Amino acid sequence: MPTLYSDITIPEATLLQNELRDKLNIAERELNITTISGADISLNLYSTTICAGIIILSFPQLKPVAYSLVKAETHFPYVPGFLAFREATALVKVWEQMEIKPDVLVVDGHGIAHPRRMGITAHFGTLTNQPSMGCAKNILFGKFEQPALDYGSFTTIFNKEEKIGFAFRSKAKTAPVFVSPGNLLGLENSLTIIRQCTGKYRIPEPTRLAHELVNRFRKGELQEGYYLF
Repeated sequence: MPTLYSDITIPEATLLQNELRDKLNIAERELNITTISGADISLNLYSTTICAGIIILSFPQLKPVAYSLVKAETHFPYVPGFLAFREATALVKVWEQMEIKPDVLVVDGHGIAHPRRMGITAHFGTLTNQPSMGCAKNILFGKFEQPALDYGSFTTIFNKEEKIGFAFRSKAKTAPVFVSPGNLLGLENSLTIIRQCTGKYRIPEPTRLAHELVNRFRKGELQEGYYLF
C-alpha cells in the first residue's frame, strides 16, 4: 500500500485538514455499543517504519475479541499538529485488514482538540466514516483548568468560548487524559464512553491494551495480520 501523504507539503496538508473538517459530524447521538477498539502506533523519531495495531474489545466488559497488526512506511516529517500525515497510512491499513469492525475506535491521539479540529482521530474518522474518539496523554491545543484529584473528575477544554474536549481524571491523583470526539460522536458521547473504559491504570483499557500489542509486535513477539483471541 503506498503512503497516503508521501509528497504533500505543509501548506497542502493544512488545506486538506480544512477540507476534511467540513466533513466532520460531532453531533451527540444515542449510543448502542457492543464492541470498542483501541489503536496505537509505534514509530521511532528517525525511522520511516511504523508498527500499528488495533485491538477489539467487548463492551462494556472490555474483554479482547480480535486484533490487527501491520507495518507501513512514512516519509512525512514529525510536525506538531500534522501527526495524521505521518501515521494515517498505517492506521488505515490496519483498519482495512480487520474482518470485524468495532462500533467505536479510541485512538491514542486527539480528535477535535486541535488547532484546525483535525487531530489524527478526526482525520481517520473522516477517511473511514468511523465513529471515533481521541484519548491523548498530553494536551495539544486549548485551555483547561485542572480537574479535582479524585477519579472521574473532569473539566472542559476550551478554544476561546468553544468546547473542544475534556481533561478527565482517569486515575486518582495522576495526570488527566485528554478526551475529544473524532467523528460521528459528540463531546458528551466521548466522555460517557471513556468513563466506561478506565480501570486501575491511567490509560484507558482500549489504548492501553493496543499499546501492549504494538510493543510486542515491534519486538517480534507477534506477527503482522488479523487474529481472533
